[in-house]
Amino acid sequence: MGNAYPRRHLLCIAGLTPQVVTETLYALARERPAELPTHVHVLSTEEGIARARLTLLSAQPGWFRRLCADYRLPAIQFDRDSLHVLRDAGGQPLADIRDGADNVAAADTVTEWVRRLTADDDAQLHVSLAGGRKTLGFFAGYALSLFGRPQDRLTHVLVSPPFESHPGFFYPTPYPDIIYGQPPDPRPLDSRDAHVTLADIPFVRLRLGLPESLLSGRASFSATVQAAQRSLAAPALELDIRRRLILAGGRPVELPPAEWAFYAWLARRAHDTAPHLTCPPEGVPSQAYARAFMATYRDIVGPLGDLERVAAGLQAGMDKNYFERRKSRVNRLLREQLSLAATAYLIQGFGSRPRTAYGLGLAPRQILIKST
Repeated sequence: MGNAYPRRHLLCIAGLTPQVVTETLYALARERPAELPTHVHVLSTEEGIARARLTLLSAQPGWFRRLCADYRLPAIQFDRDSLHVLRDAGGQPLADIRDGADNVAAADTVTEWVRRLTADDDAQLHVSLAGGRKTLGFFAGYALSLFGRPQDRLTHVLVSPPFESHPGFFYPTPYPDIIYGQPPDPRPLDSRDAHVTLADIPFVRLRLGLPESLLSGRASFSATVQAAQRSLAAPALELDIRRRLILAGGRPVELPPAEWAFYAWLARRAHDTAPHLTCPPEGVPSQAYARAFMATYRDIVGPLGDLERVAAGLQAGMDKNYFERRKSRVNRLLREQLSLAATAYLIQGFGSRPRTAYGLGLAPRQILIKST
C-alpha cells in the first residue's frame, strides 16, 4: 500500500549521535517502507552538524550512501543543505546550549522547523527524538504536539545493547561488519546482530487551538505555548458595550454591528439566567425578539448608527431566516478568530428538535458586561 503523502519529511534531533538518522531510516525500511521519507532534516549544535556531515554525507565512511545501497532505498533528499545548525539570538552557530538564552533560541528554532514542516497539507512529518540533549527532544515533542496533524508521527529509535550509543554502529548491515565493544568490554561485535526498532510516542494534537497568525508566521516557542494555554483555559467572556469590545478568554473578537448586537443580546440573557431562545417558527416572526434585539443594537451603535435600515428589516418581527443567519455568522466569525478556543463561546443548541433552544453555554459568573 502506497503512502498518500507525496512529501514525507523526517526531522531528526541528532545531538552528537548522527546514527539516529540511519537507524531511523533502517527501522522504517523494515517496519513501514511506505513511510520512508522523501526528505531528511537534521537539527543539532555546530559540533553535532559537523559529525553528521563527516559520518553520513562524506565519501568515506558515507554511512547514508551505504545504507541506501545496502537496502536499495528509494531516492531520499539528504545533503549538506539538510543539516541545520542551531543558532543563538544573535544568529551565531551554537557550539553548545550553555545558558537560558541559548535554551530559548534552540527552542524557537526547533519550534519554527516543526511549524514550517507541518504547514504543507500534502506532507507528512516524522520527528525522531533519539539523539540530542533531553531538552531538545522535549522541545521537538512539544512542538509536534502544538502543530502536529493526524498524519504526523513521533518516535524514538531503540537499539539493542551493546550497539546502543556505540560510535561505530550506524545500522545493522546485511553482511558482516565487525566493530569492537567499548571499554571495559572491547570484544568484537558483528553489526548484523543488532536489533533496531522504532517506538511510537503518542502525543496530544493541539493544532486546532492555535490562532492562524501562529500557524502561518514565525512562531516562537513561548508564544505558541501561551496561545495553546489560552485555548485550554477556563472560558471568560467580557463585553464592553460603550467601547464595542468583546474579549473571549482575553482575546479580542471583532464582529460587525448586527452580529455584535445579536451576540450581546444572547450574552445578556445568559448573564441574567434567562431561558434560552427558540428559533422563530417558519412564517411566524417574533415581535418580542425584534424589540429586544433592536434595544441592544441601539446601545451598541448609538444614535448615529444605521438604525432605520435595521429596523426596517425587522418591521414584521424577527423571522426564522434572520435568527439563523445571524447565529451562523456569529459562530463562523468566532471560529475564524478563536479556533479551538471558540467552542466555549459559540451560540449553542439546547434540547432536541423541534424544541431546540439557542444561547450561550457560559455560566453567569463567566460573563462580565460593561454598559457604561
